Amino acid sequence: MNPLPMGTSVKVWLATGYADMRRGFPSLALQVQEVLKHDPLSGHLFCFRVRRSDVIKIIWHDGLGACLFTRRLERGRFIWPNVEGGAVTISTAQLSYLLSGIDWRNPQETWRPTRV
Repeated sequence: MNPLPMGTSVKVWLATGYADMRRGFPSLALQVQEVLKHDPLSGHLFCFRVRRSDVIKIIWHDGLGACLFTRRLERGRFIWPNVEGGAVTISTAQLSYLLSGIDWRNPQETWRPTRV
């Protein structure tokens, strides 16, 4: 079961720049408020990465409590937008690609069966 909300009303925000992975929900939520100008308790997902781009943290508030998810890639790096300051929004489908280490900007179908 996927613990992240993947409904169509949920927005996913990628914070541009880098974050200190020692930070927990309170300090990352403060960054969402002050830097990204969003409400960290809105039910949306906010994603942060380290400088090497092999670890991301995702914060989410489900209405009952705070959730903090961490994902580390053993090989490769997470693809992140090259935008200065602020945040970029992506779809939940793109987040699924991102968490799998796939380039979410342009996923390619490599093979399609021609018959069953």
